[in-house]
Amino acid sequence: MALKPLMRKHSIPNIEMLASILDGDGEPGLLKECVESMVNNETCFFRDQANFALLTGPVMDSLRDARSNSKRLRIWSAACSTGQEPYSLAMSFLENAEKWRGWNIQILATDISTMALGKARKGQYSQFEIQRGLPVMLMLKYFDQVDGDWLAKPEVRKMVTFAQHNQLDSARHLGQFDIILCRNMLMYLCEGKRREVLDKLTSALASEGVLMLGAAETVIGQTDKFSASKEFRGFYIHSKNAGSVPLAHKRIAV
Repeated sequence: MALKPLMRKHSIPNIEMLASILDGDGEPGLLKECVESMVNNETCFFRDQANFALLTGPVMDSLRDARSNSKRLRIWSAACSTGQEPYSLAMSFLENAEKWRGWNIQILATDISTMALGKARKGQYSQFEIQRGLPVMLMLKYFDQVDGDWLAKPEVRKMVTFAQHNQLDSARHLGQFDIILCRNMLMYLCEGKRREVLDKLTSALASEGVLMLGAAETVIGQTDKFSASKEFRGFYIHSKNAGSVPLAHKRIAV
């Protein structure tokens, strides 16, 4: 059990005693340690490459057409862990800089873990971490080697804003997003909590926006507020838009 080392550290004999202490709300430091112990920070660059390529290609091209008037795109990398996902997005935009010239691209990355966010903000990865999913050419182009590790260059790091956020809390203060990535987090929640998170994501997703879940995750049977995109397999849209004109064919009048 993930909490056993923590319980030994604090001389807590069993899970019932731990729950009693946390329920008393008198140990915020212990609660934070519990969260850090239980969070799964598994991630890598360009995770699920086929779906990620679909996102950074056809999906974003469709949104580029739909947002051609405002030239503004907001992306939320929810449960971002140690930052590989948002940095992968940043590199994708930098690799297509001419296409996005003049656009206001905002990438917000959030996680509940302060430890993971600290590493993400620093943007420094071990050789093992850097080689997981990141092509060598992009590694050499966007990272500098520092004492055996690899540090993301300033132009990559400045594209991403990191903030702490619990997916079970309201996201209204974050505003609305054209793209939300919430991958491989829902699978760790019970059915009721999955529905709760999806309800909050609904209010955070802009009209014509798209939600990207993990390859093993779905909204089917979880909520009626999202529907599978007919254009892009593995992506989801507001159910109210499910029967409307496909995003790729929409244009906002100038």
